[in-house]
Amino acid sequence: MEKRDNNGALFKNERKEKDTHPDYNGSALIGGVDMWISAWIKKGNGKTYMSLAFKPKDGATVKMDKPAKPVDDLDEIPW
Repeated sequence: MEKRDNNGALFKNERKEKDTHPDYNGSALIGGVDMWISAWIKKGNGKTYMSLAFKPKDGATVKMDKPAKPVDDLDEIPW
């Protein structure tokens, strides 16, 4: 699979055994850093959303230059 910067993929977690385990997991290349992605399906304020966690594959700490712009609606994300 070709890796392109600021792209990644999530897959259903077929080994989920506890509620604390992610519903989806995968990886992405973000700003040139190879990252693991974990995602949980959550509900709040009458909406269903994904809560995400990112972790560098090499275990290093990564600092971003500026905070990400919040997204109010998943339809705004160019999937």
